[in-house]
Amino acid sequence: MKLENLKSKEGSRHKTKRVGRGFGSGIGKTSTRGSKGQKSRKSGHTRPGFEGGQTTLYRRIPKIGFNNKNFANNYNVVTLNNIVKLNLANVDKKVLVEKGLIEDNKLPIKVIGTATISKPISVSAHKFSKGSVATLEKSKSKFVVIK
Repeated sequence: MKLENLKSKEGSRHKTKRVGRGFGSGIGKTSTRGSKGQKSRKSGHTRPGFEGGQTTLYRRIPKIGFNNKNFANNYNVVTLNNIVKLNLANVDKKVLVEKGLIEDNKLPIKVIGTATISKPISVSAHKFSKGSVATLEKSKSKFVVIK
């Protein structure tokens, strides 16, 4: 058997239907499209999702998108001014919970803001703002970053 001897099975290949080539062909005039109506026209088909003017399904369904809430870094924020008002030498998470300055014990602590510090203090927190670091360094206070 050679390539030039191969033949397709009888009845497996059909001639293409040539529509709109006169009445004698049997498929002239309306060319298998029926008579009148949108679908019989040249560009008569609608876009995907079109529902005849009714609000489409993809516009009726509520939109669901990205929300950063799941990935946000939430902190217990404590101002340096409130820490100074405590008038303690060492301030850590335990002290802040006892004094009621932070509510959620599971969240990390961030110290923000500036204050006038008369005597050096030691503050332990997970994060410090630039302003609070500058204030603590200026007053020769100690700040410890908890990991």
